Amino acid sequence: MRDVNFQTQAENAGFSSTALQKLSTCVQRDIDAGRIPGAVMLISRKGQLAYSQALGKQSPGSEMAMSLDSIFRIYSMTKPVVSIAIMMLVEQGQFLISDPVSRYLPELKNLQVGVASTDEAGKPCLTLEPARQEMTIQDLLRHTSGLTYGIFGESLVKDSYRSQRVEASDISNTELVKRLAAVPLAYQPGTVWEYSRSTDVLGALIERVSGVTLDVFLQQHIFAPLKMVDTGFWVPESEQHRIAEAFAHDPDSGISVRLSNIRQRPLFLSGGGGLVSTAADYLRFARMLLNGGELDGAQIISRKTLEFMRSDHLGELPLARSGASYLPGPGYGFGLGFAVRLSVGGAYTPGSVGDYNWSGLAGTYFWIDPQQEMIAIWLMQAPEQRAHYRQLYRNLVYAALL
Repeated sequence: MRDVNFQTQAENAGFSSTALQKLSTCVQRDIDAGRIPGAVMLISRKGQLAYSQALGKQSPGSEMAMSLDSIFRIYSMTKPVVSIAIMMLVEQGQFLISDPVSRYLPELKNLQVGVASTDEAGKPCLTLEPARQEMTIQDLLRHTSGLTYGIFGESLVKDSYRSQRVEASDISNTELVKRLAAVPLAYQPGTVWEYSRSTDVLGALIERVSGVTLDVFLQQHIFAPLKMVDTGFWVPESEQHRIAEAFAHDPDSGISVRLSNIRQRPLFLSGGGGLVSTAADYLRFARMLLNGGELDGAQIISRKTLEFMRSDHLGELPLARSGASYLPGPGYGFGLGFAVRLSVGGAYTPGSVGDYNWSGLAGTYFWIDPQQEMIAIWLMQAPEQRAHYRQLYRNLVYAALL
């Protein structure tokens, strides 16, 4: 028998409680089969909480059940938060997004682009050519800076990232910028969408312009005003019993799963992937976005700036989607911190034109559908399973709409 409160909550928000129960049943089945340790799911529509479920174990090595207030490493779901912080500074007149990044981070002046070629012996090598234009703050926001990640995929430029320890976790944002200045770009700035250290550079930019560390800036300007009480770059000792953990090994590939240490303040405050949060906290952030930049009297950013951010910024770049991996996927463009849906068809999952989203490496995901006045959040710690559950969750959420 279905819980009466569950049924009322769902149907008052315009969902089929029967279909949402199928979502719970499906996820619980996979937990029981050892696919994932557990998950937290929240759906809000028209300002009402429609669905909230915590299923499975918080930590596979214990009997502690997953809880709605479990704390997750949200990795790249940090990026929308830092992108909002950047646009807050734009609204303060601190800089323009058309400004070259080197105006504020001069270490990134006169960068070169690495072009793969072969030497006389036929061995792969990098030829360096000057950047035809400087990367702008807009390029950082939309991932067309020419930067890359050294931890995903293989290329000669990525090899240089690894050799220069660009991916190290024991460096500051200032040191990261210095190391990025010593390696070639993967593409000419302003041409190709490439998932990259761009948002980490935005974090360094916030620190340089504001004069405070990234954790302090985000706490003062976003987390405190929005009452996001469990969001930050590490978990205090008193709350560490709430940390969600992953399986030691992925159930399909058998590879070891290693997640970031969030039990002490990190030296590297990663603007691209360092935050921890809860479903309730991230829902407050998402509600602010859906509400046009305001929540409970706290105006974080203006309505028109937010509208600008959740618009596609790749449409006039003919090579934007020509890179090795276009993560927004079919049917999506990219705005200033979010993937943005361009059409109803073409994508792998249902949605509405204008819905926007992003996800995190360990398996977290959220999207906002302004047409449906809906927010959906999925939190788990299962990196190798993330692509499957992003699609599964969207399919079943939209199937439940009345």
